[in-house]
Amino acid sequence: MRGSGRRTVRTVDVWPGFVDALATLVIAIVFVVMVFAVFQFHLKDVIAGRDDQLARASTQLAQLAESLALERRTGEDLRGRLDRLQAELSATLGERDRATGELGAARALTRAQAEQLEIANRAIAADREKIEMQLRELEALAALRQTLERRAAAAEEAAGAERRLSAEAQAQVALLNRQTAELREQLRRLENIMSDSERRTAEQQAQIADLGRRLNLALASRVEELARFRSEFYGRLRQALGERADLRVVGDRFVFQSEILFPAGAATIELEGGRQLQRLADVIRELAPRIPREVDWVVQVTGHTDRRPIATREFPSNWELSTARALSVVRFLMANGVPAERLQAAGMAEFQPIDERDDEIGWRRNRRIEIRFTNR
Repeated sequence: MRGSGRRTVRTVDVWPGFVDALATLVIAIVFVVMVFAVFQFHLKDVIAGRDDQLARASTQLAQLAESLALERRTGEDLRGRLDRLQAELSATLGERDRATGELGAARALTRAQAEQLEIANRAIAADREKIEMQLRELEALAALRQTLERRAAAAEEAAGAERRLSAEAQAQVALLNRQTAELREQLRRLENIMSDSERRTAEQQAQIADLGRRLNLALASRVEELARFRSEFYGRLRQALGERADLRVVGDRFVFQSEILFPAGAATIELEGGRQLQRLADVIRELAPRIPREVDWVVQVTGHTDRRPIATREFPSNWELSTARALSVVRFLMANGVPAERLQAAGMAEFQPIDERDDEIGWRRNRRIEIRFTNR
């Protein structure tokens, strides 16, 4: 403010406020720039991660495309093999039908020839009886001839002095000679009849032997067919159940260790055992329609225990336990579509061990359920 007499003039200093406002604006701009920089850095990392994921996804997509192409080629190969197998199966079924017809004809021929052989044997027996009777008559006549010859000799000696034979004795000797000749002729004819009968018998026996050989060949073919289906059954079963230490093939039997099917000392099938037996039922149902009706097959289920005895109210001995476990498996298979007439159950207790060791390893191996595909 200036002195009196003059107009009073006030001045305001705005520069500090402007500087403060400008500084605040600069700080705000710097903060925004820093936030933007941080956001850009984070966005760059996210974009880099997405690029890596996209690259990995592209790699996986290429691998999947290769796998799909390989699966398509494999599917085409499998379809080709399936067509070939179906053609082979059709040929095999045709051969089976022809063999069945030949077997039926052979059996009918065998029965007819057996009847003919029986008739021939009865005729031979009757002829033998007649021959024996005639031989006895011939022996009696020969004895009579000898008696007469002795009598004739005595008469000749008695009449030797007179040099004369009795007419009656000569007639008897002539009659005996004729009878002897007739008996010899009959004996010759009987010998010829016996020779013809023996020859026919030999021919019939040769025919029977040939029929037996053909029947044996047909039966061997059926046995071979059963063995082929048994091999396929075990192969399908091994494929369905997988490679496991507690599932194995011993000879012509598929062996389940009891621990995968039942609790200790019980015959109730557990959940895991049910899954394994379900696969077994699936394999049997799949294979059963392909087996010819002429092959009388059966799935035999046998229960075994170790040598340690059991004595409970439910299972007084190992016999009851092994039999109950085999029956449990059979009932499970029946409940899952396996025909009852194709199943057998048996319990062997501890009397057929496969491991003679008297320790935990031997006991565990002997506690088992055996599945055997065989004929009835």
